[in-house]
Amino acid sequence: MAADFLIVGSGIAGLRAAVALAPHGRVLILTKSDPAAGSTGYAQGGVAAAVGPDDSPDLHARDTIAAGDGLCDESAVRILVTEGPRYVRELMTWGAAFDREPGGALALAREGAHSVRRVLHARDATGREIGRVLAARATGHPNVSVVDHALAVAAVIENGRVTGVRYLDAAGRLAVASARAVLLATGGAGRVFRETTNPTVATGDGIALGYLAGAQVTDLEFVQFHPTVLDAPGAPRYLLSEALRGEGAYLVNDAGERFMSRYDPAGDLASRDRVSRAIILEQRRTGRPVFLTLAHLPAADVRAWFPALVALCRQADLDLATDRIPVGPAAHYMMGGVTTDAEGRTTLPGLFAAGEVAWTGVHGANRLASNSLLEGLVFGARAGEAMREWSGGAWMDGATAPISAPPPSGSPLTIPLGEADVQDLMWRSAGIFRDRAGLEAARDRLEPAWRSIEEGWSQGHSLDAAGWRLASIVTVARLIVRAALRREESRGAHSRTDFPERDDLHWRRAISEVRSSKFEV
Repeated sequence: MAADFLIVGSGIAGLRAAVALAPHGRVLILTKSDPAAGSTGYAQGGVAAAVGPDDSPDLHARDTIAAGDGLCDESAVRILVTEGPRYVRELMTWGAAFDREPGGALALAREGAHSVRRVLHARDATGREIGRVLAARATGHPNVSVVDHALAVAAVIENGRVTGVRYLDAAGRLAVASARAVLLATGGAGRVFRETTNPTVATGDGIALGYLAGAQVTDLEFVQFHPTVLDAPGAPRYLLSEALRGEGAYLVNDAGERFMSRYDPAGDLASRDRVSRAIILEQRRTGRPVFLTLAHLPAADVRAWFPALVALCRQADLDLATDRIPVGPAAHYMMGGVTTDAEGRTTLPGLFAAGEVAWTGVHGANRLASNSLLEGLVFGARAGEAMREWSGGAWMDGATAPISAPPPSGSPLTIPLGEADVQDLMWRSAGIFRDRAGLEAARDRLEPAWRSIEEGWSQGHSLDAAGWRLASIVTVARLIVRAALRREESRGAHSRTDFPERDDLHWRRAISEVRSSKFEV
């Protein structure tokens, strides 16, 4: 199967890239499950953009950089906040139905660590609305085709550049998709952890694929844990949007006391990393659960503002408008990923990345709430433009040599660690609070599993879809642990109890890794 442009992933970044590319050649989108199964549709709160009368790109940049705790690439932030309003308005011209005030003005919400109201939303299903608009725009073009239930497993390398991917089709057969430029838009890796808000498809496939091919990855120690996730016995871990606190919800302990001011002067609207740690510390202090409450707000308003969340809570026999809702943190978003420049170029010629799978430096050590959908729009569009313009010539500075590997077609490969084992290990040892002993214990269990993958890769052993899923989880888990061990400080979403202070002298920098062409230990 061949096209001019290949996009792996069907979320906001991939779809926005497809819109940019469609007039210029054949675009093929590979999606792991069905096109709506990724994280875009799970994004409840909204998309942040400086479109309000009291807002500006400068103010948005200031909030983004403050949340990033000293590690944001300010040039990437400037691109995000200055180009973001244009792409959001573009969505509205294409039919995106963001909520409006009775007079017709955009109804802007405020979320944690934002200094003003700047979050556009479509009730509490903003990602679904944006995905709907982009999917119609992209897949409605005759040059765009989609192959679903296609699991990308390896890059195809020819003459020192990426020219496609190998993937398993719906029947489990190995196939090849070729193109002159390839975009990874595969989303995040929340399923590396036992507790997560992410859909089942979020297993870090794009990070693993890029790393195995020799692409540089950066800052994978920075995993954002969303603080308010439904924590009711027997109920799924539903994300309870930050927009709830933006509209006045309180965090309270079992005694009904508001406790956030004990841990952070910003209180309930502190950044996500700080709220997550505060919840864990309060649970440890009291030995009891923590709750989110909206009972002090008009119940009719709550039900009108958040209909999807009301329905989710009802499935757990809870009333969002009147009950105290038990909450706790869960893995939510990767700030690190496959290293790219501002146009989505990775360190491998021919390979691009955009969205959560990519690292541009825009989020630093902690992502500002509702900047994720904006990132997908802005950098997905930029990657699409760069792919269109690239003709196979010169590449970005610092490009690395791809690592060729035979197609995995030999005897079956066995990985000596199960998926649930990895997820439990990562939650306990590389979760919200970390230390050397726990990280080293995790490393010592992950390394043998990684070695089995590395050796199997080099010998051409085969994996089925479940095996590749586990291989991605093990690969990304190992990279997270290695990066977390190297960073001997606490910053943003990375909290080391044995190095509790932020250390700008030694660690105000990104941490990158490239797979060596020889066997790693």
